[in-house]
Amino acid sequence: MEIKIDNIENIHEAARQFVASLGESTVVAFYGKMGAGKTTFIKAVCEELGVEDVITSPTFAIVNEYRSATTDELIYHFDFYRIKKLEEVYDMGYEDYFYSGALCFIEWPELIEELLPEDALAVTISENEDGSRTLKC
Repeated sequence: MEIKIDNIENIHEAARQFVASLGESTVVAFYGKMGAGKTTFIKAVCEELGVEDVITSPTFAIVNEYRSATTDELIYHFDFYRIKKLEEVYDMGYEDYFYSGALCFIEWPELIEELLPEDALAVTISENEDGSRTLKC
């Protein structure tokens, strides 16, 4: 699947399309360069899922937990950018999150790739020359 995000004004439409296509996937690995829009897109997806909390990048916390106001489901948002070694991820109990059945949105998954569940959905966000973004799953 490919979703084009022409500008920030239509990011919620792209997030709606993405949510509709998730199916049974619960662990979603977002790949993309710094500044590609991973956090911004995850924020829009969380809002489409009914999260009313302030949604921020968990760069320093590693994981943020949200709850959908509409479905009461838990959503975890990870940012592994600052992870230096896999032991840090083991110590945080990643399995409790990844195998909980809750939605897990992961930024910088390439740093922990060997720990991702086999059925994790890989999503690549890339910036195009005109400033638009392309999301590929």
